Amino acid sequence: MSISRRQALTGAAAAASTSWSFRRANAQAANTVKIALLTDFSGQYKDVSGPTELACVRQAVAEFSNRGFNIEVLYGDNQNKPDVGSNLVRAWIDRDGVDVIVDGGASSVALAVNDIIRDRNKVYLNSTSATSDLTGKACTPNTVHWTYDTWNVSKSTAAALVKDGGDTWFFLTADYAFGHALERDTMAFVNAAGGKILGGVRTPFPDFVDFSAFLLQAQASKAKVIGLANAGTDTTNCIKQAAEFGLTKRGVRLAALLMHLPVVQAIGLPTAQGLVCTTTFYWDLNDRTRRFTAKMRPQVSVPVCMNHAGGYASVLHYLKVVGDMGVPQAKASGVETVNRMKAMPCDDDCFGPGLIRADGRKIHPAYLFEVKSPQESSGGWDMFKLLQTTPAEEAFRPMSQGGCPLVKA
Repeated sequence: MSISRRQALTGAAAAASTSWSFRRANAQAANTVKIALLTDFSGQYKDVSGPTELACVRQAVAEFSNRGFNIEVLYGDNQNKPDVGSNLVRAWIDRDGVDVIVDGGASSVALAVNDIIRDRNKVYLNSTSATSDLTGKACTPNTVHWTYDTWNVSKSTAAALVKDGGDTWFFLTADYAFGHALERDTMAFVNAAGGKILGGVRTPFPDFVDFSAFLLQAQASKAKVIGLANAGTDTTNCIKQAAEFGLTKRGVRLAALLMHLPVVQAIGLPTAQGLVCTTTFYWDLNDRTRRFTAKMRPQVSVPVCMNHAGGYASVLHYLKVVGDMGVPQAKASGVETVNRMKAMPCDDDCFGPGLIRADGRKIHPAYLFEVKSPQESSGGWDMFKLLQTTPAEEAFRPMSQGGCPLVKA
């Protein structure tokens, strides 16, 4: 079949156009960083992560727009299952070219994802997964653990309660990596403060709602403190059911070892009043936290807590480093990007000045709060009053005690 000169010219023009479009697409991809938020969007941790954390991540991206490179945000629901989270991360990296995974959610998911990101040399910014093993025996050069961990939240809470007379403990522990780590770290602080562990039970996870039998077992132990080594709706249900049984009226104290503002809102101040908890962010802490919260209030339906703030702050710091390194270099190596994150001082409206240690632990102060009574609160998100502050250099486990292979003796 013969081809006319017109057809040949038309075909050549089409080929040239296709080639130009292909080169433009490649150039755009090379100048784009892709961020994927992996967390709980439908289960018991939805309110303390999920949609509000996504809004905070997008806020960080919005504040860093027009800096000469493109930013895309993906997100997915881990369903609090390691296999689901792992499959999402593999697809994001291998198929979609994602450069950084934010969060992880449940600690069992985070530990699985941690290995995948190390093997593919990407960046992992963890905000809500609590296990301190992420900066201990499971640490990698690709991971930054931003907001809090089980060692951090148990230190001030346990020590304060033992000092206040709560010297005998019984644990209700969510039966997975997070609960085990929180129980382990809290027990160490209780024992160090002169307290005594009388017993404990492991409670099913996830999707468990009736804690009555476990609470009655805790009551029968005669322990002065019931340590709730859980989070999210597990904590909500435990506190509500303990109130229904009148445990606190009989002198038993509840230690909510990880309690977030949306959980307090769900419980209600009449039931939650007097509980103490440790957090690294509170919206009404200072002018900077109030400024950040003012930007987020129109975008969210639950109170902003430290998990949400960690998503914002970690992504903002990552983007600052990308802007400093350049997109091609940042995309080339997750290890090098994290090394630059460690070298660059951190500063944001949620946590203020800080730094990232060699083991990947982000350092900032921690705060012990007590839940206000209805009479003390002005309404809305006004739920906490500050009891004490732990300075940044004391708020997290010393590197020498974590067992992270990145830390040189």
